[in-house]
Amino acid sequence: MDAVEEIKSRLSIEDIIGEYVQLKRAGRNFRGLSPFSNEKTPSFMISPEKQIWHDFSSGKGGNMFSFVMEIEGLDFKDALELLARKAGVDLEQYQKNSGRHNGPDKKRLIEANDAAAKFYQVQLNANHEALDYLLAKRHFDKQTVITWRLGYSPNTGNALIEFLHKKGFGDQEILAAGLASRRISRMSDMFRGRVMIPLMDPQGQVIGFTARQLKQADTGPKYINTPKTVLYDKSRHIFGLHLAKQAIREKQFAVLVEGNLDVIMSHQAGVKQVVATAGTALTESHLKSLIGFAHDIRLAFDSDNAGLAATERSITLASRLHVSLNIIDLKGGKDPDELIKKDPSLWLKAIANYHYAVDWLIETQKKRYDLGSAAGKREFSDATLPLITNLDDAVEQDHYLNQIAEILGVSKDALLTKLNRTVSNVARPLKKPKNNTTVAINDREVETAKIEDNFLCLIQKHVELRDKLTYILPEMLSREPSRTLLSLIKQRDNVTENQLVQLAEVADYVKILMLVYEELYQGLELSELKYEAARLQTRLIEDYVKKQKINLAKQMQSLAADEQSTDKLLEEARRLDELLRVNLGERINA
Repeated sequence: MDAVEEIKSRLSIEDIIGEYVQLKRAGRNFRGLSPFSNEKTPSFMISPEKQIWHDFSSGKGGNMFSFVMEIEGLDFKDALELLARKAGVDLEQYQKNSGRHNGPDKKRLIEANDAAAKFYQVQLNANHEALDYLLAKRHFDKQTVITWRLGYSPNTGNALIEFLHKKGFGDQEILAAGLASRRISRMSDMFRGRVMIPLMDPQGQVIGFTARQLKQADTGPKYINTPKTVLYDKSRHIFGLHLAKQAIREKQFAVLVEGNLDVIMSHQAGVKQVVATAGTALTESHLKSLIGFAHDIRLAFDSDNAGLAATERSITLASRLHVSLNIIDLKGGKDPDELIKKDPSLWLKAIANYHYAVDWLIETQKKRYDLGSAAGKREFSDATLPLITNLDDAVEQDHYLNQIAEILGVSKDALLTKLNRTVSNVARPLKKPKNNTTVAINDREVETAKIEDNFLCLIQKHVELRDKLTYILPEMLSREPSRTLLSLIKQRDNVTENQLVQLAEVADYVKILMLVYEELYQGLELSELKYEAARLQTRLIEDYVKKQKINLAKQMQSLAADEQSTDKLLEEARRLDELLRVNLGERINA
């Protein structure tokens, strides 16, 4: 993953643009007033799914980088640096890794982690105390230990480093993989005297480790993870997804637990749609990774203050991403591991006995306050109204306002008054572009861009309309992305939209056209689309012919005395007239 893709994975395009444009949900997309024109009706669209924006009033569009460049008047380098700071991405790290000899590549780091996992597995078989902990105390069977590649890190200080040196890995590679740390003048193993749990990416490649203390009396934290590396970032990593993704697809829901060992025990018990994040810090990146497999996410976090706060944060994220977030009540045990050891059926029952997250949170907050007193009512509304404010769906928001009003025995108007004050207190003013003016728009250029976009969105979506390309040439189009896409379609007659969006040189433009199609043409009959494609084809040819004739007239004025050149120009004018006549005739016959 390069720096651009890393930034895109950490930031939401709607959040970036929302700093400048007041956005409202419009189905799967967001809509707002164009920051590039003085329109009264919103025509500025954002697709979070495609990570694309398009302004129908100005014909502009692109990704989050192009928006920042447009609105702030920056070049790409400056926009990259601005967004990298927002995302917490170290560009210097990517610049170092971009050179052929300036640092280890990801493939080598994965190989180092894989070698370390094998080393830890061998060490586990030689350490009776660690084996006893996993097999007797944690009740894992041997197959589970093998499947999850569990291991043990010897407490010698540099055993892994020496092993990796023999395998051909250098110090910089070992450090970059997060397998060692530098202490004053020497390196030492990152993990020592601990049970090792490999962290794997969705493809099952080892990218880091969680290390657990073997004895409760040991000093230091119970768990430590691989530090952030090029491969591992706890804000994005989902533990166990490589072994859970098939079950999540089949069951159509995912269960999120707090501990990696809870995940392993659940899988051993046959409940495999279970994964974990690093503690309770559920992020937007985690949810986006999971909704590729299912939109029903069930949390099995502790109901302590940390778990409660995590649930509140998760509800806001889930609402924005249209995820159904639910809470599992762990009655009869403090965590899934304890339930499973008592009886695996208790864990299955708990998973089936889930509650919608907002309902669960309201019920939990009811138990914390004295709702018979004015102070208790104020505190309860203080705790719940910010949550309602952040719900993305207006119908859902109204439902919970009525419910809270009924719980408190107050009018809904009183809650709305407090809610509006809450919104006004937390609302941030929209940022203004540096020049604080709308971008000047040439109406003719905008209209030309719209015609090109509308025509190409039909052509890329429907192979049946490709016959309308007969008289359309790349030079007839006004912008480079349009010309490039047209050339690609002409070169590959049956190329599909899904194939086009995979081509790096036009990927963003294809996504913009997909958004244009959804807004303008979704649901129309093919016969209507054929008529529209023919109309747009004629407009493109008419505009091209008109521009070329103006150019020819200018050339003829300057070459009036040159009879041979004039004849050539007249011949070109006749060719253009013929092009227009043939196209118009075909449209009438169609």
